[in-house]
Amino acid sequence: MGSINFNNALGIHPNAMLLRAERAEILANNLANSDTPGFKARDMNFQQVLAGETERQSSLQMAATQKGHMHGSSSSSDYELMYRNPSQPSIDGNTVDTQIEQTLFTKNSMNYNASFEFLSGKFKGLKGALRGE
Repeated sequence: MGSINFNNALGIHPNAMLLRAERAEILANNLANSDTPGFKARDMNFQQVLAGETERQSSLQMAATQKGHMHGSSSSSDYELMYRNPSQPSIDGNTVDTQIEQTLFTKNSMNYNASFEFLSGKFKGLKGALRGE
């Protein structure tokens, strides 16, 4: 009987949740600075960052040289934030469009919740499998 491989069982959803949480902070920062003169809205290319993180996780494994060592992975914050191009820049140089930022924040939150629900279902299934159900 083999052990449970969480990477295969859970897919990319744990990484996606971490990246979506980081993106939520970026978008919230944009919204918080919507009235700050000269503030430039920033964002990440979520799809590109997640693809890079997934590739890095599957290709980079740290060696466990002793029995008590845990397997590690690299940080997901190795991406470059991009500046958002405003559709209508303000006179004071601020590039935050609150409607766009709120839309992106809401979409990001919904995707985060979808990944959370997916993972919750997976853990319920794994728990049932361990009980022999």
